[in-house]
This record gives sequence, structure tokens and C-alpha cells, in this order.
Amino acid sequence: MKKYVIIVAGGKGLRMGGEIPKQFIPVKGKPVLMRTLEAFYAYDNQIELIVVLPVAQQDYWKQLCVQYGFTLPHRIADGGETRFHSVRNGLRLVDGEGIVGVHDGVRPFVSREVIASCYDMAALKHAVIPVIDVVETVRHIVSAEDSETVPRDCYKLVQTPQVFTTEVLKRAYAQEYIPAFTDDASVVEALGLPVYLVAGNRENIKLTTPFDLKVAEVLI
Repeated sequence: MKKYVIIVAGGKGLRMGGEIPKQFIPVKGKPVLMRTLEAFYAYDNQIELIVVLPVAQQDYWKQLCVQYGFTLPHRIADGGETRFHSVRNGLRLVDGEGIVGVHDGVRPFVSREVIASCYDMAALKHAVIPVIDVVETVRHIVSAEDSETVPRDCYKLVQTPQVFTTEVLKRAYAQEYIPAFTDDASVVEALGLPVYLVAGNRENIKLTTPFDLKVAEVLI
């Protein structure tokens, strides 16, 4: 089956404290977004790469590609008002039947094994997301003055890529947007469909803060 990945890279990077959007920040000599695209190309050099960027950032991205000699083939879709709308725009470039993943542009350390597990399982189960265990103690805030410990074994931390058959994801994104849609799995679940879990990799962090960049340098 044909494989696609929609790389959502619309962040403004405000928590990074700089003017450069976080997906463009160089880590060890290369912008984060390029490293993310390379991770999927290393998994399958036939996968169709779709990058979703705000219109105002697209020229800058093209300049970076020239500057760094980045030549991996990819198509660009326009970012939307929310992540939901950005993914919907990216889906418009997906034609025909196949398997499509949606991945955060600032998660460059997803392993090849995790990508393969997600795509392989999605071909069978139609909707798959990678998760990792919660290792800290978790408390539930009951009220402003009350909280309680909850069993962490009942919870998982969700990563990307979240991978689906194209038919399922397109049907899901034909729905009207609601604020409860926080990721692709929540959009698919609104159709009443089950979402299956596979093991993620702990290095697959989302680069959001300056501390995350320090971790990224070590991982590289």
C-alpha cells in the first residue's frame, strides 16, 4: 500500500523564547524539521512526504533548503487556523488508497522501529498510535484545594506518528472541528472507531522548550 506522512510544522516557537519558529532551529548544524523528514525517508525512501507550514513561513523554509542543500522530495501544504485544519489541508494532497501518518515536525527522534510498527499495524487495524509508559507519580486535581493519586498504570503518554488508512483519516477529517480534537486519534474516535496502541520510543520527544534543545544535542 502507498505510504504518506503529513509532517505538521506550524508552531511559532514562543516557548523557545526566540524569534525563529522551533521547527527551523538548527540542532547540531541542521534545522529540526529537516531531521524529522530524514527520519521518515530513512524508514522508506518511497514514502510521500507532505510538510504543512504557515504560508508566511514557506519562503523561509525554501531558503533553508537551498542553504543546507536539503533535497529530499516533499510537497508543501498550507497551515490552518488549528492543528485540525492543518492536517485537513495536508490530507488534500493525499490521493488514493494507502496508509497515512501524521507526525509533529519537532519530533525528529522517532525511531525507525516505531515508524515501522505504526505503519504495519495500521494496515491491519486502521488506526494506530505510539505510546510510552508514565514513569512519574500522577495526581488528579479534584478541586482548587484537593487532589488525589491515580494509578499510573491506567495511563499512557501519546506520541506521533499517528497512523491510519487514508479512508479512515479522510472520513474523520470530514467532520466539523470541535475543541475536543486534540490529536488525530481523538478525531478518529469521534467516528466511533477504536484506536490501537503500539510501543513508542522514549527519545521521541517533542522539542518545545530550551531544555528540550539541550536534550536534542545529546541525543544527536
